[in-house]
Amino acid sequence: MGDSSDSVSIDIEMIPLGGKECLVETSKDIACFQGLLFCPDAASLLLHNFCIYHIDAPGHEFGAPGIPSDVSLLTMDDLADQVAEVLDFFGLKEVLCLGVTAGAYILTLFAMKYRERVRGLILVSPLCKAPSWTEWFYNKVMLNLLYFYGICGVLKECLLQRYFSKEIRCGMHGAESDIVQACRRLLDERQSLNVMRFLQATNERRDLTDSLKKLKCKTLIFVGESSPFHSEAVHMSTQMDSKNTALVEVQACGSLVTEEHPYAMLVPIEFFLMGFGYYKQPPASSHSSNPTSPSYHTCISPELLSSESLGVKLKPIKTRIKLKA
Repeated sequence: MGDSSDSVSIDIEMIPLGGKECLVETSKDIACFQGLLFCPDAASLLLHNFCIYHIDAPGHEFGAPGIPSDVSLLTMDDLADQVAEVLDFFGLKEVLCLGVTAGAYILTLFAMKYRERVRGLILVSPLCKAPSWTEWFYNKVMLNLLYFYGICGVLKECLLQRYFSKEIRCGMHGAESDIVQACRRLLDERQSLNVMRFLQATNERRDLTDSLKKLKCKTLIFVGESSPFHSEAVHMSTQMDSKNTALVEVQACGSLVTEEHPYAMLVPIEFFLMGFGYYKQPPASSHSSNPTSPSYHTCISPELLSSESLGVKLKPIKTRIKLKA
């Protein structure tokens, strides 16, 4: 697409409910949004208001062939520019963006480079700094595993530890949950050399900290407390404009909040989208209204969110600011 050396895969979900706005989402190695989008309450909120464009990194779509070795490696900046190419191709001027881990980094970078095109960001366990020595070494180990053994059992375990909390990985009585088993199957369908390319680009990412203050779009950040990227998400929230940024930390959850605890995301997202004038599809019956939904209690302000009122294992939204001495 355009001047890019690799093709881009886009899945477009169009639901005939009258939604006119555009939501762009990016993921890393697996389908990261099924748990969230398949929630009935999420469907009435997201699918009712938006046409969703799901963008995979080159070579990560289902059935993708291996990328030839003579094709140059794309950087994270290149991938952010490809998002702009996708918008141009479909004639999209402004979008809301939803991204997970490295996908969240790409969309943050995209928002920095194309500020006029991003209305808001919903980031899940986002990356924003250059890799720490620990992460860099961990990625190097996985790159070597991919090169010599492909998508092997050890590599899957390394990735699953990044994606999910111990509670989900072990499950009841030590048995793996359905989510983890589905993730294993999805990883088996990936081309190891394509995963290598993306992991290498992630391992060479640059630090975005200095530019975060300049990012003025509204941003909602989710992170699981068991995620290896928890400290990075907290750091990101403290560096951004406190008036436009909210942080939600989900207890007993890993990086993929969208899969482990999608219901914990619904009320914060609904409050977030209300700021843009988007509301859930009205329920068919007043008896089906969700009492924890902000559209049910229209007088509740986002500042009054609490774990007691939400009824989920969720800390209140935290807008972190630096206190002047």
